[in-house]
Amino acid sequence: MNAIANRYEFVYLFDVENGNPNGDPDAGNLPRLDPETNQGLVSDVSLKRKVRNFIQLARDSAPPHAIYVQENAILNDQHRKAYAAVRTDDGSVTSAKALNPKNDDESKALQAFMCGNFYDIRTFGAVMSTGINCGQIRGPVQFAFGRSIEPIIPLEISITRMAATNEKEKAQRQEGADDQRVDNRTMGRKHIVPYGLYRAHGFVSAKLAEKTGFSDTDLDLLWQALVNMFDHDRSAARGEMAARELIVFRHDSALGNAPAHALFDRVTVGRANGDDAPARRYADYRVQVDEAGLPAGVTVQRMI
Repeated sequence: MNAIANRYEFVYLFDVENGNPNGDPDAGNLPRLDPETNQGLVSDVSLKRKVRNFIQLARDSAPPHAIYVQENAILNDQHRKAYAAVRTDDGSVTSAKALNPKNDDESKALQAFMCGNFYDIRTFGAVMSTGINCGQIRGPVQFAFGRSIEPIIPLEISITRMAATNEKEKAQRQEGADDQRVDNRTMGRKHIVPYGLYRAHGFVSAKLAEKTGFSDTDLDLLWQALVNMFDHDRSAARGEMAARELIVFRHDSALGNAPAHALFDRVTVGRANGDDAPARRYADYRVQVDEAGLPAGVTVQRMI
């Protein structure tokens, strides 16, 4: 399939209700925060993970839509498949502890195999120089961090588990049942954001797509993932999350017809009825797209 011929940028709005959209392992899994503004953050890696998970569900992780970065995957095993496909007459590739390309042509062949088989490599790129060396690929699709429209105030909620882990714990609970001073319930904590609307920016480079083979079919699948991925990512930790807006700017050329920041500035998000009360639903906001006087060669589409 031919690579895409047009550059794209997009604005992605998603929200969370009573959940933790992206826990910070350096802060006890609290929702990520900008400490100067108290705006919530969601990492680009978190968004890419959800895209990968959706593609894996939608395409059964079969080539050409296999997923390279997945839970419990051994990356060098994936690299070894590329060597086995390129060095068809070399049986040692199945047992060698380290492998490196012999020349530039072989390096290109290895990368072509990885791009051709793995959706996330030809989309996001990958560093594959780990022992079984397939080089590095820069992907055409990139996300910026998501940032909440307004400051968030995370809540810490106490939770209990009434079941016992073992017989000893069960006996302790029974002994303490008649003594109100003894509390043997297993206690825990979870962190939630009561409500937050987040905005993330994305970029799709046609020139980088030429190197990985990222096609129009792949692009359509990316849009599908962004629209639907939260519906397949439910968990007790994340509460209710939903994609609310996907606003796509399409350029008529591969290099682009306008600066990305100028297009992003055309999308504004504000309160629908003033900001006297905390926002608690998407209807509390109004999203506007200034389509008047768009630069020549740029069109905009609201996909949600």
